[in-house]
Amino acid sequence: MSKNYDCLKLENQLCFPLYACAKEVTRRYKPFLDRLDLTYTQYITMMVLWEEKRINVKEIGKRLYLDSGTLTPLLKKLEAKGYITRHRSEEDERNLLVTITKEGEALREEAKKIPSEMGRCLKLSEEETKLAYEILYKMLDELKQENDI
Repeated sequence: MSKNYDCLKLENQLCFPLYACAKEVTRRYKPFLDRLDLTYTQYITMMVLWEEKRINVKEIGKRLYLDSGTLTPLLKKLEAKGYITRHRSEEDERNLLVTITKEGEALREEAKKIPSEMGRCLKLSEEETKLAYEILYKMLDELKQENDI
């Protein structure tokens, strides 16, 4: 391939290792999440709810970079499992609120083992983990700012 097309080599694409790494990390979560009967996306949604207890659906989508087409069925499944309730805001019926239930809160105790189990899978030093975190969040912040314009 001529040098004119070097930019199209897979090895020169930042997007590919990001994509492949995200896919593999998510795959590594699967056995831990299977014990909780959660998908990865349900798990990160529950993380927001463990932190906030009650939150607007739009805010969940914003924090997780998920659209309503992804969130709606996911929230319905979490509600069917008894982990959350969904209800309209009394102040503004256009706002759909999600509240964690006692069952959802109890799941947190089982889930707290997952980060350390995943840490053993990834085998990154504390410094490497911190650096990766900083770089990825910097990228997300930059991409988010571009989308907000």
